Amino acid sequence: MVVGDFATKRQLVIIGGGPGGYHAAIRAAQLGMEVTLIEKEKLGGVCLHKGCIPSKSLTQAAANLSALSQFNQMGISVTEASFEYDTFTNYYSSVVAGLQKGVEALIKANKIEHLTGKASFMSGERIGIDSGHHFEMYEFEYALIATGSSPLLPDHAALSNRVMTPHTLWKLSGVPASLLIYGEDYFALEAAMAYKQLGSDVNLVIPAEGFGLDASIEKELQRVLKKNKIKVFKNHSWDSAEEASDTVTVTLKKDDGEKVSVEASHVLYAAGYSPNVEDLGLESLGLERDEEGFIIVNEHSQSSIANIYAAGDCTIGMKLASKAIKQGKTAAEHMSGHKSAFSLSLIPFVVHTNPPIASVGLTEEQARAEGYEVKTGQFSMSGNGFASILGQKEGLSKMIMDAKSDVVLGVHMMGAGAIEMIQAGTYALEMVAREEDLAYPIYAHPALNEAWLEAIESISGKAIHVPPARKKEKSSV
Repeated sequence: MVVGDFATKRQLVIIGGGPGGYHAAIRAAQLGMEVTLIEKEKLGGVCLHKGCIPSKSLTQAAANLSALSQFNQMGISVTEASFEYDTFTNYYSSVVAGLQKGVEALIKANKIEHLTGKASFMSGERIGIDSGHHFEMYEFEYALIATGSSPLLPDHAALSNRVMTPHTLWKLSGVPASLLIYGEDYFALEAAMAYKQLGSDVNLVIPAEGFGLDASIEKELQRVLKKNKIKVFKNHSWDSAEEASDTVTVTLKKDDGEKVSVEASHVLYAAGYSPNVEDLGLESLGLERDEEGFIIVNEHSQSSIANIYAAGDCTIGMKLASKAIKQGKTAAEHMSGHKSAFSLSLIPFVVHTNPPIASVGLTEEQARAEGYEVKTGQFSMSGNGFASILGQKEGLSKMIMDAKSDVVLGVHMMGAGAIEMIQAGTYALEMVAREEDLAYPIYAHPALNEAWLEAIESISGKAIHVPPARKKEKSSV
């Protein structure tokens, strides 16, 4: 290995080329900074290659296949359809390749130095880069850590062709005959519904009573899972797994200590992540992290060391690409002298199930726990005209309001259009909208977003397509 004699000076050195890293790099370059971006694998990170893009390609394929029955009902003749896994793999791989080329072109166009190698801190001002055949030293004014995270595995379990995590699921060569999924996050839900619609027999195991959603959404989700014949094991923890030649037997433990065994051809463990920071030399810097090792950052994406920033899944908070992107751009702007900040309280949370789920702000339970006097309104998608046209009548919209001020506290939706529509809820919360702000505008008709209007109007009993509540008859005695 050749070792450079001198340290190259850069204003900003970024470790990690995923959503947080490359967004920060481009934003910093726009602001006139000299930027070096270090990535040990491929630009785009886990989100592009093992996460967001492959997983949403899968959920979209499943949704498209499921929608074919509606085509027939509308008079569009569709011959018997089948799902070809090899063709699907080629499809999402081509999407990934195209997006990766786009990121590479943007990095080049913004004159950002891109290096392939492993980076580690030598000090609070220097980073060493090992490319395998050459070692270089960079002296930085600012640094950004955007190294992501890796899925956890339970004790005594090992990855194989049958025991998988969200990052290795894409090594499958076909749809599993049966799939046991352990986990309660969005990925577990998406995989459960998608593989069921593609033909797998699916069991979903969650260590808690639910998925952390608003109670009304939870209830509807449980109904949809049951309708789709996905068996849900609630309050079951992972105990052990035994792999045979063509099956895996997972032993689960109930809260009362009783054990139950479930057999499947494949197992997906999607229950937690650990930050990718172990080889960065952070210990010598004294950089502050939480008990799980995630980097603690403030609203400017700054770590406990003022000139070192962090973004994305290696930091505290939700593990979402949207969070990483916002943190990365915030960091670039703040180190460039702008008064830029972000808030983790208003991150829209979306689940690409069929029907999709989206929420932002407080759930009804959270709002009550925080001391608000709460009023709510909700509307079933079965009463929405356009949802009926689409043949997608499952789900509901729900609004959470402060009864004293009429301020919107949370927006929750399960149903067609939920993921695209939730951004309007984010705007509403960001601008401290009140009930009248959402009820006053004219809503397009027929449209899915009319479900929001009906949910808002149901708070005050004005919703047109909601039957009036039955009043208790007074006794004549």
